[in-house]
Amino acid sequence: MKVLVSACIMGVNCKYNGKNNKNIAAVNFLKDKEVISICPEILAGMKTPRPCAEIVDGRVVDENGTDVSLEYDKAVSVALSEIQNEEIDLVILQSRSPTCGVNQIYDGSFTGKLISGMGLFAKALKQKGYHVIDVEEI
Repeated sequence: MKVLVSACIMGVNCKYNGKNNKNIAAVNFLKDKEVISICPEILAGMKTPRPCAEIVDGRVVDENGTDVSLEYDKAVSVALSEIQNEEIDLVILQSRSPTCGVNQIYDGSFTGKLISGMGLFAKALKQKGYHVIDVEEI
């Protein structure tokens, strides 16, 4: 089984704050699987750390009020091109991210409030027919 997984879940320090979201349950689940670890933001050349970003009215805006939609759109495009020739059976993405959030994302107020929604990469993968789950479902 080939699984695409958010790199931060595997312990890579690629989050906006320079840290990771290492998830031991996911790492254990993936032990006998072929894993493709991916961070769209890093692939697109975004630095770590970087300002926190949330989706606001369909646009990605960072905590300083800067519209960073083009950078995030590039991240999705680069990540999709990286995996285009892969036969991926399952995708496990990090919760709540403006890129990888599967079931919920932050509401754009930078107050920690969650709403139903998907990050840009998660949405693109679903639209392409991939089986995408949130890491919290493991």
